[in-house]
Amino acid sequence: MGHPNVPLSYKQARAHRDKRASSRLQLYTANENLNYALGAIRVLGVELVEDELKPHLNTVLANIKERQKGAAEQVVISGILPILALSLRSRGPLTLLTAKLVAELAKESVVRKGFGDAGLVTALLSVLTSSNEELLIYAAKTISHMSYDNPKQQELLLRRGAAPRLVAILLRFPDKQALEEVCLLALCNLSGMGVAEEAGMVWERGASVRPGECVFHGVAARTCGFASSATLLRVSQWGPGQYAVSIEDFQRCSSSFWNLHRNKRAHHWFPFFSLGSCSNMFKVMNFSTRNVPRTKSLKTRVFHTFL
Repeated sequence: MGHPNVPLSYKQARAHRDKRASSRLQLYTANENLNYALGAIRVLGVELVEDELKPHLNTVLANIKERQKGAAEQVVISGILPILALSLRSRGPLTLLTAKLVAELAKESVVRKGFGDAGLVTALLSVLTSSNEELLIYAAKTISHMSYDNPKQQELLLRRGAAPRLVAILLRFPDKQALEEVCLLALCNLSGMGVAEEAGMVWERGASVRPGECVFHGVAARTCGFASSATLLRVSQWGPGQYAVSIEDFQRCSSSFWNLHRNKRAHHWFPFFSLGSCSNMFKVMNFSTRNVPRTKSLKTRVFHTFL
């Protein structure tokens, strides 16, 4: 057995150097391609010509999805965010691709800081009144990423009316599971619960006990099978065009785990769950809205929000 401190052979050292050089070359090539694409978007963006812009948008999307080193910073420096906002508002052939790109960019904190100044927030909110389900999915994902553990973005989006638009989508598309799930996740993040997309929250509709009420149950599994994060979200109609949303988040424990610890801590029981519930996590968001938008010409606002 060789000694761990024995130096690498000449061939091993050369192979190691070649591998590092190849990685640097690949990174350099990717950065060059990204820079060229960003420059082309900046020059051609005002015209929004699909054939010319589409390959460049795809190049930027691929770099951001692969988390290419420095890609997010290059996007910020390039100044293309206002062009992306213009593409979203245009509702043209590039809008869906732009929405996919913006959803990925929203995962990068260095990029999403500039969304407000670039007009992307208002553009996203206008997209939420679209009838295109795939477009709505990416817009809701963007809002979810923007508001995840970010109180400033939550406040901005709530003030601009993101919550009633998300509720309107739930009411307009009651049987579209993928769309429903991203809207529910976005509402949770707007409330400050910080539910990551990777958490794998599974949602299902529950039985409502009141007229005009929609109930959603969400569960995200924890490790070891002892507990999971359980969320109960209700959308209730108070009157014509007036709705309220309440969200509760708490720990749900297995019965055996609960029996083991029930004498060590206080607890509550929730009638919906057949398992014990630990109350160490509990948050509620309530707000009411009027004239829930069904077309992009309607304007709404959040009347009051309690967090």
